[in-house]
Amino acid sequence: MKFKYFPFYLLLFSLIIVIPDRSLAQSSKTEFSIEDYFKLKNVGSPVISPEGKWIAYTVTETDYEDDSRETRIWMSPVDGGKALPMTAEGYSASSPKWSPDGKYLSFMASRGEVEKTQVWTLNMKGGEAVQLTNIEQGVSDFEWSPKSDRLLLLIKDKKEESERPEPYVIDRLQFKRDYVGYLDRRRTHIYTFTPGDTSAVQLTFGDYDDSQPVWSPDGNKIAFVSNRTSNPDGNINSDIWVVDANIPGKALTKITENPGGDSSPAWSPDGRSIVHTSVIDTSAIWYATNKLTISDANGNGNGNSRILLDDLDRNISSPTYSEDGNNIWFLLEDRGETQLASISPNGRNLKRVLSGDLSVSSFDIENNTIATLQATFDRPHEIHVWKNAELNRITHVNDGLLDQKKLAQMEEIRFNSEDGTPIEGFLVTPAEYDGNEKLPTILWIHGGPVAQYEHSFSFIPQLYAANGYAVLLINPRGSSGYGQEFSEVLFADWGNKDFEDVMAGVDHAIEKAVADPNKLGVGGWSYGGILTNYVITKTDRFEGAISGASETLYRSNYGHDHYQLTWEKELGLPWVTPEKWERISPFNDVGKVTTPTLWIGGAEDWNVPILGSEQMYQAMKRLGLETQLVVYPGEHHGIRKPTFQKDRFERYLGWFDTYVRSNE
Repeated sequence: MKFKYFPFYLLLFSLIIVIPDRSLAQSSKTEFSIEDYFKLKNVGSPVISPEGKWIAYTVTETDYEDDSRETRIWMSPVDGGKALPMTAEGYSASSPKWSPDGKYLSFMASRGEVEKTQVWTLNMKGGEAVQLTNIEQGVSDFEWSPKSDRLLLLIKDKKEESERPEPYVIDRLQFKRDYVGYLDRRRTHIYTFTPGDTSAVQLTFGDYDDSQPVWSPDGNKIAFVSNRTSNPDGNINSDIWVVDANIPGKALTKITENPGGDSSPAWSPDGRSIVHTSVIDTSAIWYATNKLTISDANGNGNGNSRILLDDLDRNISSPTYSEDGNNIWFLLEDRGETQLASISPNGRNLKRVLSGDLSVSSFDIENNTIATLQATFDRPHEIHVWKNAELNRITHVNDGLLDQKKLAQMEEIRFNSEDGTPIEGFLVTPAEYDGNEKLPTILWIHGGPVAQYEHSFSFIPQLYAANGYAVLLINPRGSSGYGQEFSEVLFADWGNKDFEDVMAGVDHAIEKAVADPNKLGVGGWSYGGILTNYVITKTDRFEGAISGASETLYRSNYGHDHYQLTWEKELGLPWVTPEKWERISPFNDVGKVTTPTLWIGGAEDWNVPILGSEQMYQAMKRLGLETQLVVYPGEHHGIRKPTFQKDRFERYLGWFDTYVRSNE
């Protein structure tokens, strides 16, 4: 591990060095339990104050007894020291942001009698938080202008309220979205707001959604992302646009001409350029690599954009200029890591500044100081500061809990798949595992499929390891972090090469004499559940399986989940190319299943609807196979209610204990 951060104390008494008994310290620690999940705190949204002395961030805690979560804003010195709570208990706050003059720390919240989310401010001289906006339908995002005299706001069009329930009237091609529901013609637009005014000024209009707005350095313009084609629901385009911040209704300036997705704009300090990410290969849909691009801020649709690092076949995100404009900073996904990297605007001098056994999820720059949110396998995300070429950890919110726990061992593994393709992943084993016995082993598959397991803390493998299991976390083909060709292998061919890859991982763990070949389990959520479905229809090597939020009979999901566009691009129209849809549907091979399988998901999930789990459960039950269906009412693709999360963990362990561990 390249970066490790632990407090070291050297106790000197009469020239005697006292060395702690490590075996005694280890024996006093306890294994992870399900209850520990709700004691873990989540850190997020680091932002550095304009003078570079403080970092504001969020900390989310769970109240299991109340079945709720609460997020508060905290502040810590950049050089380390005591953390100060900035918002009170009793309500949640999000999106901390400093006014550029440093006078205010602002955030979004609904509190007290204010039901809709508004912008609030804390005067750094002292006092209670003050409500800054009073938008009837609430605010979804905000940003201070460079002069601290205005804010830009993202506001969704108002919905006319009715005393009686009304039918959904649908006329859009894309007509539903998980967590949102049925989509109407209400859109999200950009407004400006001057503190003290009673209303906001609308800048963008039309039957389009606008997102990711950022002020120009002089405060006269706002760059944003929008799909303003004639049929936004029928393509994957998004462009960078610029709107005048002072003249409502003035014509927009189109910055990019790329038919793919352009997003994450950030201005150069001189206001002449905008750096952003671009998806160039539109035919590859979500398998395509995100490129780093610079475009002329004058735009006018002249297509004056240039790609940096075009030969770097890795996903790039969150680009931003350094304050002097001499560097562009960004996150770089690469082989089980997310690194913090930089490059000169001319495309030269790539530096992987923070890399190794870590995962950086976000960062903020101010006064040549960078605050990062980063994790390692044995620690969840915490705030670190990169300053004067040194990295220091600032927050320690979970140390009190984790220092009392036996943390699982993690080994990065490499092996070849059936066709010789190199595959990577992680093998997790119990804290005190000495390699002298074979363990019941769970192949736990990640979602996506365009995602990757990283060097970051994950509770589920820790929980399995604490209960005596080895856990395989494999990055099969389809995963990101290994290049577009590696990911795009899955295009219209799910459950083929990725199945071979994860099975090669299982064989590797058996060859290492870690995995007991007679005690294997498999499972996952979302695409992890989908690939589980291929596994159980292609092999009988597993004693138990858990398929979470998965799909199985793909044509039945057309028009039911929210992926109609990508389904069409990957498999064609289901009535034109039904053979493509049926060829990869694991439901058609349900008669080959012998593995006892738990089907589980949220009742309101429109990302990967419960329909697929219901179909497979019904088929397995009809065939007389061991199976069970668990549906969480009111839940979407992610199970959020703490009591339901606990129930799910208990069912995970119970299913594998029954069918995998107890197998003789």
